[in-house]
Amino acid sequence: MAYWQNSLKLAVLLCSLSLLGGCANLEPWVKPYERDKLADPIMGFARHPAALQHASHVRDSREAAKGANGAGGGGCGCN
Repeated sequence: MAYWQNSLKLAVLLCSLSLLGGCANLEPWVKPYERDKLADPIMGFARHPAALQHASHVRDSREAAKGANGAGGGGCGCN
């Protein structure tokens, strides 16, 4: 019985050490000088920024509350 307990403890120790070994190298995968190559226009929030601004303007006009697009403060002036 003691043999199984010791081997179980050893297995748990080895698994723990192997899992913690993965945290040893915490470098970013993408270097800062490589980010411009990965910045693809298709990764943006909108394909056509001008169309997005127009849609935002139309929505603000209909809602009569300019500036409430996810940022703090609305059209009422109560920041």
